Amino acid sequence: MSGFLTSVLLRGACSLLLAVSVSVSNTLYDPAEARGNAAKSGETNSKAKDPRPAFLMFQQFKRESDGPILSPRAGKFDSVGAFNPTVVKKKNGHFVMLYRGQDDKGVSRIGYAESEDGVHFKPHEQPVLEPTRDDEKNGIEDPRLTPSLSEKGAWDLTATIYNTDAQLALFRSKDLKNWKRITVMMPAKRGNWNVNWTKSGAIVPIKVKGKFWMYYMGDAKNATDQTGVAWSKDGINWQDATDAPVLRRRAGKFDSKVVEPGPAPIVTADGILLLYNGGDDDLTYRTGWALFDKKNPARLLARSDAPIFEPQMDWEKKTTSSTVHQAPNVVFVEGLVKDGKRYLVYYGAADCRVGVASCVLESVPGN
Repeated sequence: MSGFLTSVLLRGACSLLLAVSVSVSNTLYDPAEARGNAAKSGETNSKAKDPRPAFLMFQQFKRESDGPILSPRAGKFDSVGAFNPTVVKKKNGHFVMLYRGQDDKGVSRIGYAESEDGVHFKPHEQPVLEPTRDDEKNGIEDPRLTPSLSEKGAWDLTATIYNTDAQLALFRSKDLKNWKRITVMMPAKRGNWNVNWTKSGAIVPIKVKGKFWMYYMGDAKNATDQTGVAWSKDGINWQDATDAPVLRRRAGKFDSKVVEPGPAPIVTADGILLLYNGGDDDLTYRTGWALFDKKNPARLLARSDAPIFEPQMDWEKKTTSSTVHQAPNVVFVEGLVKDGKRYLVYYGAADCRVGVASCVLESVPGN
């Protein structure tokens, strides 16, 4: 086993490594950053941990389609963009995708699509969620689904509502089609450290110490677009768990400008695994991962030093609109679904299309 693999293992819990699809670095664990985050979250005497002989590893991402699996449709609510998807697999084995549909005025709504195999999706004609309130009038964006921890049999959806401010809101549904707005989870400009918008809520799928937890993106003073963590006693009233971001930007790396949560994290034997979207100085978006403590979701254990997925296809690099702002060179992961022994990863491509890749989680021996 090569030396770079053993460098990421943590004593006391198996570390988690996702194989890099484009490049690999020797340093995937930053003990200084982990200690700093532990101190901010109330944990002291945190130390870097020594290697163990085995760990879990996501194998290299494999694109499941040569082209996008969802694209804009002329004359529809998603005429300019159909992107940034969240997906669940139902008990009958069918897949449901909720995605961001954007029209030629730049207003976003949430679309609905179904599939039998997780790759070939048929979108519905009408959105299932669209702006109805003043604070939503410029759009509802970037959905993320998770089974509700508050209401049995229901689904919780976090999405960004946009007017002059962007704010993270919570919606709930029993059937994934009829949605009720529950609350604004993290109002703009009111956090412990956030001074501007709140976006991209990834709810932890388990309670920790009787509390709900969520990773989200906010803006620290003089350091925009970083990931924080919030908690709630009831799933409705949320507050920051720390006084600083728990996943910061890093100069010179793939996440030097933006560190934005991806889909709802998964919980492994090693901790809480969060996929995130990193933007560099040129605002090329790639995928990274971070591992947090299951007993303290504010405590960072490890994070990727290099990306595990990046835009390579033309349709991941080129936008479709000259009138609505779209970012080229983007893979933006928002969906993660267990499908047998593999995971399907759903992502927005160039701010206008949807792609899908697959990967597997395996145990790998050390030296």
